[in-house]
Amino acid sequence: MTIESALNPHPGLLRLQVYEKLENDILRGKYRPDEALIEKIISEEMGVSRTPVREALRQLEQEGLVKSIPNKGVVVTRVEVQDIEDIYTIKKSIEGLAARLAAERISPEELLELEEVVDLSEFYAEKKDIDHLVELDSRFHAIIFRASGNRPLMQTLQQFHVFVKRARSESLHRDGRILQMLEEHRKIFLAIESRSGDEAENQHKIHINNAMQSLMEAMKSEN
Repeated sequence: MTIESALNPHPGLLRLQVYEKLENDILRGKYRPDEALIEKIISEEMGVSRTPVREALRQLEQEGLVKSIPNKGVVVTRVEVQDIEDIYTIKKSIEGLAARLAAERISPEELLELEEVVDLSEFYAEKKDIDHLVELDSRFHAIIFRASGNRPLMQTLQQFHVFVKRARSESLHRDGRILQMLEEHRKIFLAIESRSGDEAENQHKIHINNAMQSLMEAMKSEN
């Protein structure tokens, strides 16, 4: 069954569905860095016309997941080591501040939600379910950002959304990283629960630094 026959045929929704499918395929490693994405092949695989595929690729290019190269077409972008260092340097400062603010401002409902995510992460870690862990990791950080109550901060972090999803997926495939992440999340939660801004910020910075190191090691192994 094709996407066009199984899902809503409205052009706008079809384009979104094709875009989300391609984004997930890139983030989960089906398409590797520097691999060409050919409209004709993708449209045949998905059972759609080339128009929604072309529009989806254009949107992915705007997000930086793919790029157009003369005489080669559209290819998956490669994240360079310098990109990681630059982005994670910013993330460490901003997310550390978010954790500090969350410790001061988090509501009882948000705190309960954060604990639930930590517990669920441990559950799915036992099953080695990476897809669920990536989503829960995103949710863990989203709760903290929301609890910080700082809109400019959240808008700044949103700019790294796609890159971070990609990085989390690659990082969690490293041996030992899952257990390390769970321990880090638990420490961040406990610091926020105890309303310790200093400790929450410190633990979050440690978490970001370890995530960066794990991703860089994954890239070196791939190369």
